[in-house]
Amino acid sequence: MKQNNNIPLFIGISIAFGIMVGSFFNIKNAGTIYNPSQTKGNNKLSAVLKYIESEYVDDVDAEQITEEIITDLLNKLDPHSSYLSKDLQQITKETMNGNFVGIGVQFVVKKDTVVVVKVLPDGPSKKAGLRDGDRLLMANKDTLYGKNLNSDDIISKLKGIEDTQVKVKVYRPGDNNTIDFNITRGKVAIKSVPVSYKIADSLGYIKLDRFAMTSYDEFKAALDELQQEGIKDLVLDLRGNPGGYMHIADQIADEFLADGKLIVYTKNKNGRQKNSVATTKGSFEKGHVYVFIDQNSASASEIVSGALQDHDRATIIGRRTFGKGLVQQEIDFNDGSAMRLTIARYYTPTGRSIQKPYGDNNYNDEVLNRYKSGELFYKDSIKVIDSLKYTTPKGKVVYGGGGITPDVFIPLDTLNSTNYYELNMINNFVYQYIDTHRDELSKFNEQNFIKEFKITPKIHKAFVDFIAPNKLNHLEVNRLLKENFAVSLINDKVYYQLIQERDPYIKKVLSLSKKEE
Repeated sequence: MKQNNNIPLFIGISIAFGIMVGSFFNIKNAGTIYNPSQTKGNNKLSAVLKYIESEYVDDVDAEQITEEIITDLLNKLDPHSSYLSKDLQQITKETMNGNFVGIGVQFVVKKDTVVVVKVLPDGPSKKAGLRDGDRLLMANKDTLYGKNLNSDDIISKLKGIEDTQVKVKVYRPGDNNTIDFNITRGKVAIKSVPVSYKIADSLGYIKLDRFAMTSYDEFKAALDELQQEGIKDLVLDLRGNPGGYMHIADQIADEFLADGKLIVYTKNKNGRQKNSVATTKGSFEKGHVYVFIDQNSASASEIVSGALQDHDRATIIGRRTFGKGLVQQEIDFNDGSAMRLTIARYYTPTGRSIQKPYGDNNYNDEVLNRYKSGELFYKDSIKVIDSLKYTTPKGKVVYGGGGITPDVFIPLDTLNSTNYYELNMINNFVYQYIDTHRDELSKFNEQNFIKEFKITPKIHKAFVDFIAPNKLNHLEVNRLLKENFAVSLINDKVYYQLIQERDPYIKKVLSLSKKEE
């Protein structure tokens, strides 16, 4: 017993010895790096970082440590508060601004060679004379081939300050020589609306990929054109749309809602409520609207679909949306990095919060769990909470607590889906075939491709030879080949017109529109 009673004394002596070591080395201000009574605000973290940088035995990267601490801190708050490094913030800003400064080409790297897949219309390269299939050899004095450069390396040499020049040397197959181009860098659009067209005589279709700064202008231009073509009803496709700016969502929803209708409202931690209300400028307040959603439709997509559903303004078709009902404010730092901090929750017009729970570690696996539970395949598997039941003006029951539940359910189609391996094989073949048969394929355009382009026995045999000895067992390989030729050889519009023939969403809306006639 006597020996055990001495253990705390031994530990106490050890601690004291540690304190004595610190005193012996006489480190200035040791033990007093933070004193709340002598410091304005809670600067403990700043004090610790400064002390580590000043006195830690090894050199440390204080900037890296700071970024890691901020990242961990924000991650502990909620799934959508986050830190963006300088590089990530630059990419994000370009995407959300709807443009970047560059030369305007899409490319792939094949065998250490940069190949132009598509010269973007109205871009700097198009104006300078570059063509699809050109090989980029040099950008100013930088060699682009044979150096195992990744896409980011190449992009960094092609992008730059607006109105500056880059001298590009290309090899053009067929001409068998090199050509020099002086290209003036300019703004290149990142489209939010990749396609819009008429599905039927009076039914229009607009695909919206994100809610960026330019998205409303793109959407409105597409809507105006479709209205001039005589559409009465509209499909707004928000499948896979991850969201974006709330005010852009408000502007788009406003096009469909009458003056004074509530679009969305937010509440912060102090209970302050801010309402977004429709104005008189809506240009499509009469025709019926069909909104396509899925499990990857989030944030601003849910604001639009929720507002139109709550006002009985649209038929919502698809699968339950992601469930993001939190509002972030972006704070920029002087070094180009940024922080996104959740400052409020938003609610649909009936009062629904569609934010799914995030109190556990399975938040990012929740969509995968829907797959496992069968929710993506069976409407009856969608879990709803009776206490979060709301009613629209026309008596339709809607639910909060985790996403927008569709009015018409469309199951996930696995029978006609293609895995990544198969798609990659098909994409690689199409790229290679177009590259080596560009002249004979040049006769196809947006007007004639769907009716006149065929997967001929010659193309099919070339594909079989290309994939040998790999096994690719797919019943609709010719359909997939034609769709890939469409997007690579023509444009996205033709591609979407082709896939609508097998799209269960389009089939459903066509059947619904016929019943409503």
